[in-house]
Amino acid sequence: MTGLPGPSVPRTSVVPVEVGRTRCGWATSAPEYVRYHDEEWGWPLRGDDALFERLCLEAFQSGLSWITILRKRPAFRAAFEGFAVDAVARFTADDEERLMADAAIVRNRAKIRAAIGNARAAQRLPEGLSELLWSFAPTGPRSRPATLADVPATSPGSVAMARELKRRGFVFVGPTTAYALMQATGMVDDHVADCFRATA
Repeated sequence: MTGLPGPSVPRTSVVPVEVGRTRCGWATSAPEYVRYHDEEWGWPLRGDDALFERLCLEAFQSGLSWITILRKRPAFRAAFEGFAVDAVARFTADDEERLMADAAIVRNRAKIRAAIGNARAAQRLPEGLSELLWSFAPTGPRSRPATLADVPATSPGSVAMARELKRRGFVFVGPTTAYALMQATGMVDDHVADCFRATA
């Protein structure tokens, strides 16, 4: 797993799917991927609740395809009260059982407990989750990947982010998950060179 959303996509740079518009190769195998690539992936995202949602969904994706998470995302949002940090932090054992009984989401007890525990950890951050996560975004010049094969699975920043999150009480966030989060939320821009979303 490289940190890219696609599970088993061709390792080509891009796949043309519209006249005059070329996308990253992982983004063309399903309509959900096209929308996600065009409208979300790589756009800078800030805000504690918004980033908490992405952190949770990246953890739920572990071991699964991202398309599964995208298709279940509305159900996840309903089940987790919009991923509002304060709301999820108040979840009880009864909520855990409610979530385990919800067939519309990924019913994995360890991941559900991680989401609840991570909400409580986020509440304890004096600087807030958004500021902490963005502090690991690279600030210097960075080469754009030419092809999907050039996209890394981790980075020094994602290793540092995962280490700091663990120190702050977060779980289910390793360096690969952290890097996928950084890609998804625009902390790094891994659109390949020929993608229409590549900006520089």
